[in-house]
Amino acid sequence: MSFSSEDFRQAVSQFATGVVVVTGNGSGTLIGFAAQSFVSLSLNPPLVLFCPQRSSTSWPRIRALESFGVNVLGAEHADISEEFAVVGSVPNIEWKPASGSGVPILEESIAFIDCTLKAEYSAGDHTIVVANVADVQVRRPDADPLLYLRGTYGKFLHTKTPVRE
Repeated sequence: MSFSSEDFRQAVSQFATGVVVVTGNGSGTLIGFAAQSFVSLSLNPPLVLFCPQRSSTSWPRIRALESFGVNVLGAEHADISEEFAVVGSVPNIEWKPASGSGVPILEESIAFIDCTLKAEYSAGDHTIVVANVADVQVRRPDADPLLYLRGTYGKFLHTKTPVRE
């Protein structure tokens, strides 16, 4: 290998990602962790993918539940992301159970995806989780998402340049 792990970290930090919090309802107690490795995997069937660290203490507890949620954070929620990034800690944050599954929806989230586990794959120091999508809610359609780039948070800059199809 002709590059260091720090070289690799710096190279991949040039790619902006959104930030989500994966949540579970442990008998009325919020369980969750922040993730930036999240993607829509398939529209038909609807699937998402995220990658918790293998050292995560929250993912094993969430995995054991029948369902879990993915909460998309808004641009003003860097503090929420930071709180959920602390291993073994769950912030005191307002949430409500999703109708049906009871999965925690963070009050501040701009979108919510209700999921069930489809598959897991070991990959280096992370686990690749593929999840079936059971329900979705766009809670604040005009809100900007929280972005993460080069080790810091930011928000989307709207331009007038149309997307080419």
